[in-house]
Amino acid sequence: MCRKTMYLILALVLVSCGRNKQKTQDKFDEFLEHYYQDNLELYMLNATSIGDHRYNDSLPNYLSKEFKKKEKRYYSNYGRKLNGFSDSKLNEEQLLSKKILRWEIDINLERIKYPKDLMPLDQMWSLHLIMGQLGSGRSYQPFENVADYWNWHSRLGDFGEWLLTAKSNMKEGIERGIVLPKSLIVKVLPQLKQLSDGSLNTNVFNQSYFNFPENIEKTDQHDIGFAFATKIIDTLNPIINDLHEFMSTEYLEAGRESSGYGDLPAEMDGYYEYAIKHYTTTNLSPDEIHQLGLDEVARIRAEMEIVKEQVGFTGTLNEFFDYVRDLEELKPFDDPQQVIDNFNAIHQKLIPYVDKLFDKKPTIPFEVRRVEEFREASASAHYILGTPDGKRPGVFYVPIPDVDNYNNFSDESLFLHEAIPGHHFQISLAQENEELPSFRRDITWYSVYGEGWALYCESLGRELGLYTDPYQYFGMLSAEIHRAIRLVVDTGLHHKGWTREEAIEYSLENEAESEASIISEIERYMANPGQALSYKIGQIKIRELRTKAEEVLGENFDIREFHNKILESGAIPLGLLEEKIERWIATESGSEPEI
Repeated sequence: MCRKTMYLILALVLVSCGRNKQKTQDKFDEFLEHYYQDNLELYMLNATSIGDHRYNDSLPNYLSKEFKKKEKRYYSNYGRKLNGFSDSKLNEEQLLSKKILRWEIDINLERIKYPKDLMPLDQMWSLHLIMGQLGSGRSYQPFENVADYWNWHSRLGDFGEWLLTAKSNMKEGIERGIVLPKSLIVKVLPQLKQLSDGSLNTNVFNQSYFNFPENIEKTDQHDIGFAFATKIIDTLNPIINDLHEFMSTEYLEAGRESSGYGDLPAEMDGYYEYAIKHYTTTNLSPDEIHQLGLDEVARIRAEMEIVKEQVGFTGTLNEFFDYVRDLEELKPFDDPQQVIDNFNAIHQKLIPYVDKLFDKKPTIPFEVRRVEEFREASASAHYILGTPDGKRPGVFYVPIPDVDNYNNFSDESLFLHEAIPGHHFQISLAQENEELPSFRRDITWYSVYGEGWALYCESLGRELGLYTDPYQYFGMLSAEIHRAIRLVVDTGLHHKGWTREEAIEYSLENEAESEASIISEIERYMANPGQALSYKIGQIKIRELRTKAEEVLGENFDIREFHNKILESGAIPLGLLEEKIERWIATESGSEPEI
């Protein structure tokens, strides 16, 4: 065979390989889109939250055994299909998507093994609170036309089925010893009482009725109002009242005296280790995390001593905590709107500095709102995503249950965390990045990444023109030690057998939060093990990566490009984020990555 013929054959082989590789990549993209679409059909509230209105009339019964079987089938089937794609035929971004999807599938299959749904209600995380929020008409359930109102009516019917299953699951939980602590049960009771408010004027599920758009005819309004009233009075209220009666008697009597998951029956063994993996995307042990927390608390206390001396306080640091808690000048508000106005003023103050740290900013609008009254007593400040079309803004929700005692010493750090450049930038930039596959843009969330980023953003205050007041800087340190304390008390509660009271006492000794706020926080950790660990672990990793980039790149380090690299891929597990930043540092420095 002549050399020319050999080259021709080789060229044809290469072309064929290239076509096969492209075909595989196209199929992989289609596969990812199928995963995404099936996910939205499975978790319909997720679809509503991102502005996909196809399933607004339905609410799957997430607690039913049938749904759990459907979940297991979904993840198992996609896991098998994922194995069929060879790494060698995918491009770099697709390889990252494959690794992320593998993590998603494996961690969800692990979750399904545990019967946590036998404790379906708690005071902070469960569906009854989400549905109450949606019923306000100011969240992500739309109320723009007649169809939207009938969708909500239908979804309320499905919610009734969920509530019935919740009670059935709790009865089974009593038999199997998988029940909430008594201290959490009593926090759910007033929430249920408020959800079943007999007055249609104040019932949380009926609030959209009082805000009809102008395009809805009076006859339609009348029909909708009658249907809503019938659904609430004849269906939902009796179910919720019955659930309240059950939880306040039989369930409360069966409630645990203990505080942590370590006291649950053997079938929940390993759940806390799963929760750590789920929320931190690491294999850190509870003991390692506990010690990390103790070390961080000690380090931050030393920094707090410096601020205490700066403001001229001569007592101990713990006395300074009490001083800050009670300082009247840090409680200047007598109207909740003043709290909201103060956050808006913080926003205006930092705007001139944002370009120094970020060259990519989202176009999704943003606003600050007060948390709805029915969930305000147990709520923490939080962010709810907007939609890329700009029709729904990202919202920073602030609980203000007692405005006269609202202490604003940590408001600047709180704004940086929940709003800009924290959750609003991180979530909105991912939503707007059309180069990401849909599942990474819209539905993938890793607490250690998102909360780690938001806590890292709190440290940017001085670079963003804030923390000029030493009390606001102390507020930042207080917020950071608060997250360090979480490492100690979360592992203490669920691994070391701490009581609720021991965790509260440790927090009171090491931070300036009010006792009421600390109690709410400790009960939050009791309800959802592991979630509170994600903030500090994620922040430490992001700060560690920034320090390494600064040291290796020296004067060539660009903080805006570093932030681009952290944010551009959307939420990803910590190990994959570290690999990505290591490669970027290596490329920028001209060396080989150390992975």
